[in-house]
Amino acid sequence: MNPEPMKNPPVKAKKSRAGRNLPASIGVGVGLGALVLALLLAPTVLFLVFVMVVAIMAEVEMARALARIRIKLCLPPLWVGTIGMMLCAYLLGPEGLWAALLATLITCAIWRLSVGPSKFATRDLLATCFVAIYLPFLASFVVIMLHNPHHPAPIILWIVITICNDIGGYAAGVLKGKHPMAPAVSPAKSWEGFAGSLVMCTVAAAIAVWVTGTPLWAIAVLGLFTPVIATCGDLGESLIKRDLQLKDMGHLLPGHGGVMDRLDSLLITVPLFFVVSLFIF
Repeated sequence: MNPEPMKNPPVKAKKSRAGRNLPASIGVGVGLGALVLALLLAPTVLFLVFVMVVAIMAEVEMARALARIRIKLCLPPLWVGTIGMMLCAYLLGPEGLWAALLATLITCAIWRLSVGPSKFATRDLLATCFVAIYLPFLASFVVIMLHNPHHPAPIILWIVITICNDIGGYAAGVLKGKHPMAPAVSPAKSWEGFAGSLVMCTVAAAIAVWVTGTPLWAIAVLGLFTPVIATCGDLGESLIKRDLQLKDMGHLLPGHGGVMDRLDSLLITVPLFFVVSLFIF
């Protein structure tokens, strides 16, 4: 059931100093932003379906990447669990989400055991459980925020500030980056870039507080914690890619890489914004 292992194709497009095709990156980013905004302004069920589709696409991408080292994800129960987790989050809230996650993990274990004994069974199951938590479980917190009385403000705030982290880090890293944060994991990520992320996120959080009239403490929480958590997400995915000997997790989005290359920081920051949204909206 697993896709073919992913390969690194030759890169022909002209890239910027930071290794991106900048015009393509900007074009794809603007297009994705417009699509997400349109869905956020539409009935919430459409955004729910969109999140499900993106999560399943990311799971296929992860399966292809992990197949390079002969790890086989339990995709059929994972797909069913993804839909189940998001439906439970949408209909029942956090309690339903936790119950659906547990059911997904148990179902994946039963599925893997039914395939038969293998010396790689434990590795396959642990990888599947990791993907179930990393992708549909974290993404389901966005689904819960669809029911916030001030929807779509909390989700827009999450997307904008997290993207500001990427923009600030990218700009400062390209212009001033000299001191790598973790050269063994991601040589391109620098302390100067992290400083740019801090500044950009703080400015974005301050503007958001001014526009929405939310408490001032949100500036400190979102401005400081977002770049820290997002950077951990970036480095975590970089560690996975280095282990798999991949530059990008996929090639679907020109200038960005794959779906996971776009979601890495967004997924890891969404629980923070979910918790903060309970207090400021």
